[in-house]
Amino acid sequence: MKVENNRPCNPLVRVARFYIDGFRQMTWGRTLWILILVKLIIMFVVLRMIFFPRFLSRFDTEGERRQYVSEELIHRATP
Repeated sequence: MKVENNRPCNPLVRVARFYIDGFRQMTWGRTLWILILVKLIIMFVVLRMIFFPRFLSRFDTEGERRQYVSEELIHRATP
């Protein structure tokens, strides 16, 4: 890799180093990023429990699950 004036010429390397150096020098930013990540994790866990309940876990066998899904697809497809 060709280096001019102590800077790599590859733009991807320059962008990566820019962000890496920025994250190393953060003071409040690091704390804020941790807060953002914790909020996202909590949000997705709560949203998954509320909006995506496990309907198929009440069936014991794979055949019962298939039967339920096929009946629901047929029932919802017919007017």
